[in-house]
Amino acid sequence: MLEIYIYSFLSVLIVSAVSLVGLSLISIREKVLMKYMYLLISLAVGSLLGDAFIHIIPEAFRNSSNEIYTSILIIAGVLLFFIVEKFFHWHHHGEDENESHVAPVGNLVLFSDGVHNMIDGIIIGVSFIVSVPVGLATTIAVIFHEIPQEIGDFSVLIHSGYKRGKALFLNFLSALTAFLGLFIAFLLGQGGEVYISWALPIAAGGFIYIAVADLIPELHKTKEVKHSILQVVSVALGVLIMVAMVFIE
Repeated sequence: MLEIYIYSFLSVLIVSAVSLVGLSLISIREKVLMKYMYLLISLAVGSLLGDAFIHIIPEAFRNSSNEIYTSILIIAGVLLFFIVEKFFHWHHHGEDENESHVAPVGNLVLFSDGVHNMIDGIIIGVSFIVSVPVGLATTIAVIFHEIPQEIGDFSVLIHSGYKRGKALFLNFLSALTAFLGLFIAFLLGQGGEVYISWALPIAAGGFIYIAVADLIPELHKTKEVKHSILQVVSVALGVLIMVAMVFIE
């Protein structure tokens, strides 16, 4: 059992470190980064929708014994994130619009990413409980689909008003919730699969809400035909990356 604990801990540590992939954008000058932010936001939309519809929802249905129940949970996830964002809006009501102001979508992304990473931790833990080879295969799969998503999340945090250093730090903190998920997996044993069966669809609903309700409206602020075409291409690229992950996994 000690071997399982060690492998699981190291795997979650590696997966959490993937959140630092935003370092690849740190070296880019802020003026240049903001100039092309609309492309990164578009990529984030494609990644979130692709992850939800190609990875999370199919996995949720595979873990479900009741398709209607799972579908309701997806809708519940959308409504939950709507309520959470309402809370963030209420919290920010009356604040002065200044450089330090952070748009609610930034906090919402951190919340959703934290939930998603916690689920990843549970999945990794349960997989290692099944066997070490299954756990290693699951870890590799998680790493591959986390990379494009983390770049998208980091871009959204920057767009929301966070400074790059703080965005990277907070993104890393949200990634550490994977350790909470790992603890839950060890606590519940293989029974952790029951938790996954309802947590996955809720997370999928959250991803859909952020992409459709928060990010796509931001893309409409770009009016130029050339930029609009590039946005569509970037969204499609984000989806295609998630499709490619299916074959890599």
